[in-house]
Amino acid sequence: MTVAAGPDGLLRCSWASSDEEYRRYHDEEWGVPLHGDQPLFEKLSLEGFQAGLSWITILKRRPAFREVFHGFVLERVAAMTPADADALMDDARIIRNRAKIEATISNARIALDLTAGSPGALDELMWSFAPVDRPRPAAVPAVTAESTAMSKALRKLGFRFVGPTTMYALMQSAGMVDDHDPECFRAG
Repeated sequence: MTVAAGPDGLLRCSWASSDEEYRRYHDEEWGVPLHGDQPLFEKLSLEGFQAGLSWITILKRRPAFREVFHGFVLERVAAMTPADADALMDDARIIRNRAKIEATISNARIALDLTAGSPGALDELMWSFAPVDRPRPAAVPAVTAESTAMSKALRKLGFRFVGPTTMYALMQSAGMVDDHDPECFRAG
């Protein structure tokens, strides 16, 4: 990874230098520990939509995703119907991929079952894979043993679009690992 100076003169991970929204996301969200069933479900869902696309594509559509998926409130997403999924296929503001839309609804139902009577269970499960005292890697990996284990655990429960690479991206964005370049002003 490399760094680049932003318009404000701060050194940031170079991927964050190309776009104002990327800089804001990098500075305020990426790598910040994120907790809670609903926020992690949103992150899981958006990372699933990102599979095969650039993150900026999802980031710029995030307000629309939040609107059409009812703020990623588990109960509301889990209650969505096939007719709702059909309507989302006509909404150009989001990624219109039927498999990803249906997976988000199905994943909400699984997460709701997991957290019924046990609020925080999704958070606890996902954070159980965060490595302890992990040294900063020389080169940022796409997959780790932890992201592979998280993927397997989620798939065993029935979650979809939770492959090891997608789960590693989630671990980075949710602050389970710190992959900021050592020279980045956000590096821990």
